[in-house]
Amino acid sequence: MLFAANLRRTFVQVCHANAAALTNLMRPSAPVLPAARAMSSASAPKQQQPAALSGAALYGDEVPADHKEHIMGDVYCRVADRYDAVSDIISMSMNKRWKQRFVEQMRPQPGDKMIDVAGGTCEVAKRYLHYQDSVNRDRTSSVHVVDFNENMLEVGRRRLAGSPWMRDRRVTFAQGNAEDLADVPDASVDIYCISAGMHNLPHPEKALSEAYRVLRAGGRFACLEYGHTDTPVIGQLCRWYWDSAIPFLGHVLARDRASYERLARSVRTFPHQAKFAQAIRDAGFHLPGKGYDLYQWGMMVAYIGTKPRA
Repeated sequence: MLFAANLRRTFVQVCHANAAALTNLMRPSAPVLPAARAMSSASAPKQQQPAALSGAALYGDEVPADHKEHIMGDVYCRVADRYDAVSDIISMSMNKRWKQRFVEQMRPQPGDKMIDVAGGTCEVAKRYLHYQDSVNRDRTSSVHVVDFNENMLEVGRRRLAGSPWMRDRRVTFAQGNAEDLADVPDASVDIYCISAGMHNLPHPEKALSEAYRVLRAGGRFACLEYGHTDTPVIGQLCRWYWDSAIPFLGHVLARDRASYERLARSVRTFPHQAKFAQAIRDAGFHLPGKGYDLYQWGMMVAYIGTKPRA
């Protein structure tokens, strides 16, 4: 009861703190721009690598591919300009701390080239570049932001417009498919990052395969994703929150209950962190220890690994 009371109190405080964002949520969303088409995998030869689990093995028959494609190509088009405000509210502002901790766990090195997949709004990219500037005193590192959704990329461009990073061309943008990064050369990046993006993919094993391909030997794989809370009481509360509260908030804040029901289902049906850690290992990556780090009892999970050197 005390935990639930604290949760309600925190939620109210976050809503008050995001009053301006709530006002913006009630306004009509930006025009929908076309999402990326699936890219051909025949454009260039790819490195040999271990086979990963199939999407069917990860999801079973629970989530059809067209459900995931609808989320990437339709739902996010409608919520792009308010995505971060909604994320702040539904996570009770914890997502900002999660992403900062995630970037610190990547241990960026001076001069690193990072690809930020499904990173359209640049919430991770800006924290990565700030870390390089402030901690490593580095001005040579860069980030290439890729997103399936042009609307999300436009939010990121506006957010960083006029920044030294844009002026110095340390951040670039491209519309693309995480399951086929056709325009990214083999072994060309030092860090592969994807934050809250894997759960939207119809075939996450293809994204893992692409991550392995584009990373240099010794490069870091960094994935931040919604997880499953195994603590009984908190787990039940989290399941209620995703199944009932999130669709309700979608209805109240964005007048779109159905889209948030799909989004909640996409998160709830994503594999348990132990299973997904094994999928990452099956794709060829080395993950230390149990393979993942729990944030807030598993509400979010960080997977930080490396591509082995030959």
